[in-house]
Amino acid sequence: MSEAPKPPISRHELAEIDTTVAHSARVYDYLLGGTNNFAVDREVAELQAAAIPGGIERSRKDIRANREFLGRAVRYMAREGGIRQFLDLGTGIPNADNVHGVAQQAAPDAHIVYVDNDPIVLAHAHHLLKSTTEGATAYRDVDLRLPQQVMQLASPTLDFDKPTAVMLVSILHHIPDSDDPWGIVAQYMDAVPSGSYLVVSHLTKDVRPQEMAALEQAPPPDARYMFVLRNRADFTRFFDGLELVDPGVVTVNRWRPDADSPVFAEDPAFYCGVARKE
Repeated sequence: MSEAPKPPISRHELAEIDTTVAHSARVYDYLLGGTNNFAVDREVAELQAAAIPGGIERSRKDIRANREFLGRAVRYMAREGGIRQFLDLGTGIPNADNVHGVAQQAAPDAHIVYVDNDPIVLAHAHHLLKSTTEGATAYRDVDLRLPQQVMQLASPTLDFDKPTAVMLVSILHHIPDSDDPWGIVAQYMDAVPSGSYLVVSHLTKDVRPQEMAALEQAPPPDARYMFVLRNRADFTRFFDGLELVDPGVVTVNRWRPDADSPVFAEDPAFYCGVARKE
């Protein structure tokens, strides 16, 4: 099952990174306070935040709330759900609270596979290959919209006959309806056994509708990504056939907050949910 960590860069990926066009992973990294971004990413982040009351600081608080949800969800699944396998789809640029760090703190024998197809994520993927001796981590450079290929590439590290957490955190709002994101998610969940979990967070314009609609309808210049901000009904469809864990579909700040969770005067514009396959 386990495999020794290997250097993630087998191609000349750095040559493919376009520093003149903003990318969602690098914008997200900037909002999280990271340094793996370029001037164009920072400019786009500031431009997007300018339309939001509270500006860049409010945007960063929302993004951080989404990231903290990820941590709480992983801890819940590792501790209460008994999950020892995590498939993190659209993982983004590594930072201080990656899935393996959270999961293996709760369960040292946890196995994690990260999936992304962004060259800059690949360039930093060595940070994702650290693991406890009991567990394992791997990175796969593949488009999450290809579930069969993803599962095949992840199978040396994950045993898909055992319960697995399928995680799509802050990524599905970049996939248009024409790509059938609901069908993509269903393919992953059909491929994992009973006892598996699905974790999703997603931007919405149900919260702060005017500013979020503007974000969706006017994509920033010099950006290589788009937003599809789905409503509660469309978001909840991702969990069809699964049993939602309490408190169900809520904004990210309201999913099992702990004593250290920040207080929000207005909810972040992110829906989230965790569901179990029976």
